[in-house]
Order: sequence, then C-alpha cells, then structure tokens
Amino acid sequence: MTEQEFLPEHFVNRELSWLEFNRRVLEEAESPDVPLLERVKFLSIFSSNLDEFFMVRVSGLREQAFEDGAPQDYSPDGMRPIQQLEQIAVRTKELVAAQYRCWNEQIVPQLAEQRIRILAPNQLSPEHLPILDKFFNDRALPILTPMAVDPAHPSPRFHNRGLYLAARLRRHSGLGPKNLFGVVQLPQVLPRLVTLAQGEEQLYIMLEDAVAMRLAELFGGAEVVNHTYFRVTRDSDIELLEQEADDMLQVIEDRLKARQRGQVVRLEVSAEGDEELIREIVEPEAIREGTSGTDAYSEVYRIPGPLDLTALMDLLKMPGREHLRDAPFTPQPPRGRGQRGKEDLYAAIRRHDILLHHPYDSFDPVVEFISRAGSDPHVLAIKQTLYRTSGDSPVTRALIQAAENGKHVTALVELKARFDEENNVGWARKLERAGVHVVFGFLDLKTHCKLSLVVRQEGQTLRRYVHMGTGNYNPNTALIYTDLGLFTADEETTADASALFNLLTGYSQGHKWKKLVVAPTDLHRRTVELIEEQTRRAQEGRPSRILAKLNSLIDYRVIEALYRAGQAGVPVDLIVRGICGLRPGIAGLSENIRVRSIVDRFLEHSRVYVFGPDDDCKIYLASADWMPRNFYRRVEVMFPVESADLRDRILNEIMPAYLRDNVKARIVLPDGSHQRLTPGPDEPRHRCQEELLAARPGLPTLEGNSADTNGAAVFTPARV
Repeated sequence: MTEQEFLPEHFVNRELSWLEFNRRVLEEAESPDVPLLERVKFLSIFSSNLDEFFMVRVSGLREQAFEDGAPQDYSPDGMRPIQQLEQIAVRTKELVAAQYRCWNEQIVPQLAEQRIRILAPNQLSPEHLPILDKFFNDRALPILTPMAVDPAHPSPRFHNRGLYLAARLRRHSGLGPKNLFGVVQLPQVLPRLVTLAQGEEQLYIMLEDAVAMRLAELFGGAEVVNHTYFRVTRDSDIELLEQEADDMLQVIEDRLKARQRGQVVRLEVSAEGDEELIREIVEPEAIREGTSGTDAYSEVYRIPGPLDLTALMDLLKMPGREHLRDAPFTPQPPRGRGQRGKEDLYAAIRRHDILLHHPYDSFDPVVEFISRAGSDPHVLAIKQTLYRTSGDSPVTRALIQAAENGKHVTALVELKARFDEENNVGWARKLERAGVHVVFGFLDLKTHCKLSLVVRQEGQTLRRYVHMGTGNYNPNTALIYTDLGLFTADEETTADASALFNLLTGYSQGHKWKKLVVAPTDLHRRTVELIEEQTRRAQEGRPSRILAKLNSLIDYRVIEALYRAGQAGVPVDLIVRGICGLRPGIAGLSENIRVRSIVDRFLEHSRVYVFGPDDDCKIYLASADWMPRNFYRRVEVMFPVESADLRDRILNEIMPAYLRDNVKARIVLPDGSHQRLTPGPDEPRHRCQEELLAARPGLPTLEGNSADTNGAAVFTPARV
C-alpha cells in the first residue's frame, strides 16, 4: 500500500457514507409524492439494506475490533474499528427511529384512510376471532414448537434474521419448574401478515400477535406473565480466501449451513419488552449493550413497532389498489435492430454495435442472443458468465437447451455472489447434468464481469459475437435496475473476450489486451492513468473533463487522483449512487469536483466513465465501481464504446439527463452530507428517469398514479 497523500479529514468514512445512502432510501418512503404502497416498499428496502450491512460490514468491523490478531482494513479517514462501530450504532439508531416515525405517524394512518389496516389484538372484532382460530389451528399449531429454556433444555440457537417470541411463564401444576422462560420461533413458512378480511377493506394481523394470543395454549395452559418479540442478526459474510477444496460446490454448501451459526451482531427487541426477558437473550449470546454506562456501542436495538419491516413487501401483493402503486410500463426494442426490432440479431450486430439501456430498452435481446445460439446450426460454442440469475432463469435454461442440442457450452458460475450462493449452487448442478462445462473461476477472486460470447461458423470463417454489460443476466432485475449493455462483433473486442474466458477457465495468460481493461491486473492502473491524462491536459491549458456514473467511490488512490485533477483545473462531475469517500467543494482541494446522488423508481446501477471533452473523449462502460474490492479482489471488465452514434447517445442523451435532474438528485456537501435539489419557482423541472423514458418512442406516458402540479408522473424505485 502506497503512502496516503492527503489527510484523513479529506476522506469520508465508508460505513457512515453507506448509512447516509440508506437515509436517502428512507427519504423516498417519507416523500408524500411517492405512491403509498411504493412508500411501504421503500421502508422494506431500508430494512433489507440494513440487514445486509450488519451481516457483512458491521460483522467485519466487529471482528477487527474485538478479536486478537484479526486482519485490519485500512480506513483512509483514520477511524479505528471501534470508533466506526460506535458511530454506526449512534447513526443507525437515529435512522431506525426515523423509519418507525414514518411507519407509525405517516404510513399507518394513510393506509387506514385507504381501508388497509394491520390490527392489534385489542382491535379485533368478534367476527375476526373465528378466522384467527381457523388459521391458528389449521396452519400454525401443527408447525409451531414451544421451547422451554432451563438446565434440561438449553437455549436454542436462534437463526439469523429469524423472528422469535419470548415469554415468562408460570405453571401452577404438572411437570417441570413453576417459572419458565419459553421461546417460540415464528417460521417463514407462515405468512407474516395474516389476512382477516379482503375486498374493499383489507385487514391483517401480524403473525407474532396472532401467536402471542395463544401462548398459554402452546405451553399447555401455563400463565403468561409477559412476552416480547426479538430477532437476531448474525455474521454472515462468506470468505474462501485461499481455501483449498477439490469441489467448491461442497465448500459453498457447507458455508451456507455455517451462516446460521455466526456470531450475533445485532439484537432487535420490542421497545416495550421486559428487561428480564431481554437479559435471557443477551447473556447466552454475549451481546454487547454499551460500555461504562454509555450507549456508544450497543448491539441491542429497541424497536417501536413490528420487527423486520421487510415483511411489508407482502402488502404489495394485495389485489387492486392500483392507484397506490407505480404505473406500469413496457420496455421497448433497442435502437439499431432494424424496423420494429425484427432484423436478425446477429446480422444487426454485424452491421453495427448495439447499445441497450435497461429498463428503458428490453432485456429480451440478451435472452435471445443466447437462446437463438442454442438452436442456430451455425453456432459452435457459447461461453457465459453468471453472477446473479433469476430463480427461473431463461438465460440458464437457454444454456441447458444449447448443451442438449450439441453445442459446446461453457458457463462460469460465481458461487460467491453474496446471498445468492444457494441459488447459484442449484443452477450449477442443473447445468452440469445437462452437459454444460461448468467452472467456478478463482478461489480468491469473485468473477463479477458480465460477459456472453457466441462463436458462429459463417462461410469459411469463424465470427465471434459478444454481449458485455454493467448488470447481471437477470431479466427480473433488468426491469428495475438501470444498466447498460453492448453487443458487438468487433474483432479486437471479441478476441479479448475469448482470451478472458480462457483466463477464467484455464489460467491462460500472456494475452495482450486490445480493447478490454481487466481487473485485477490492469483496471486500477488504467483508471488512474485516464484520470492523470486529464490532469496533464488541464496543466497544458487544453480542454479536459472527467464525468463518471457509478455506485460507489472509496478507493483512496483514485480519490487522490481526482483531487489532483480538480486542483489542476479539470472539471469533475460524479454521479455516485451509494458510498462516496470523496469530499467535494473544498477550497484548494476539490472546488472543481461536484458529486450528486440519485435515488428514484429504478435502482441506478450502470457504470459509465467519460474522460475528456466531447470531441476528444474516451467512453467506457464497466462492471466495476471504484472500490478496492473491484480493483483487486474481483475479475472485472471495463470496455470502450466506440461507435459514433452510441457515443452521442451517452454524451448527449443519457448523461445530461442525470446532470439536469433537480427532482430526485441530491448534492453531496463537503462534510459528506446530502442536500436534495428542488426546482426554483421559475426553474424547469427535470427528472432523469422520467426524461429517459420519454426519450424512448413507444413507451406509454406514466400518468395517473401520483402527479406533481405539472401533471408529470412521479416514480419511485422498485428496489435499492
């Protein structure tokens, strides 16, 4: 690691920056301009994001802070792991309090106005009781298991993210001690929202409340003294660094089982929970509750409402209520495919590179690219990377069909795609059974690049076609993530793609890359070089520019290169959705650097890198963010966009829309906080996702759900 050039105060802490990103997610739930059920969805997304943050990031910091000899991550901002944990705890509790204020004070009353209510036990009417009795006796009782905890019955191992009911019980007769501590797990096979009425009025009761009403029955007539709900989050990161194994599938399967047994990093309990009950949970798990009488670092979170608001996603499954949802839209065929997208796909790619901008452009051509190859008699081979796929993946099914049709099919399945490992293990087994040659890349590197290669016999020659993208081969997320993809038959690019697959499958090295920039070998070096080229241009008095759209910016050497570029006079515009370790707008350091973040209906996921002014710029798309893990711990690809019309589309249609946005954009301030933009009284309103939809002929106007005073549709993200 090279010596840090700039001071620690010139960097924003990664973890605290991520929490501020999740705060922006919460702002969408709080916004009255967002359709009501979409606001509910954002509350759920906020909780889901926080779960992963604790399972991965907080667990790593906890290990560094409390385990002797644990490797220490370098933090450019100078904060030690325990300092980060303390500040994370304080900020997280502030955000969770804001989340539940939103739920209790805004969402619940507004749902009630729409005749959608989640009832407490004391709000049930007599007609609800038979429905609840039937649910409990027919569905819940056969599954639920009451567990007493005493010397003869040790405390059970509470599952990661499992929801539990704890109770203090008193028995007046029968076997066992008179006073009991009892636990009931609320299994995921039961609905979290139990339906009491459907139709014009939609009524529910939370599963935990329904079970709590029958605790005495579950424990054989014991008196329930008090009860509370709780949920634990465990360390769940999977690392296979240098682990030797003959069968990586078996290693992953073993680690998935171990995931349930990680250390507790967070305990959520009902705010009104009895302290003695909470002690029964805290002590066996060695959960920290603060030090020296302070609450600087406590792993106990007291929740003023239902635990685990990810369950609120179930509300979006209710029938009807279309006025409370985002208006639907239909992705369109890509430009450059001939009239109405009917031209033969391979012929269209031979004629001209094709740029896909999802979800505005349909993902169907990507599936077609692979599925047609499986039945095309001229196609000899298909090579494919798979990082995350949908549950019923048409891409994977197409690869299976191609293998069954006698094609030579190779699939590189990344088993270490975080929290998709189980899904990918299943698909790897199916692919192998169908005759696909399945490989798993490197033990110490994730294969994160998105690449599909088709080799086709055309006359006396072999021609290669390639698709590269910024997002996964998943048609479901292609509807809710913004990503860019490129089809090309360019000989140098496709030769590079072949060489990359040879590297992944056979460690084949020595290829001199013509077009692709590949991590972990060259991406970081080339990124810094491209930034420094603009620095030299500015120093020489020539026009310069850096424009980048990405998800995260935390590599300190890239940040330092950007600082040097800004100090030389290079105008730098960054669109960073999530973590940003750079402080913009500081005099003498970064006054020429502007950073914005956009959270909207679609998750902004594309990575676009532009170096130089319009008439002399280099444009790249990439699977990688500017993070150490992308540069050094993953196989990534950055690839150029060279066709003049595609470059024009990126420079004059796509990127300007993001820079104009004054509705969903937030400006990053020097202290790392964010300030939401709002158009002034005489200022035109610009919303980038709205404008990009409007730029696609044939897309319906998204009106009718929630509109501003100008009648324009209001969008919200589907998942963040």
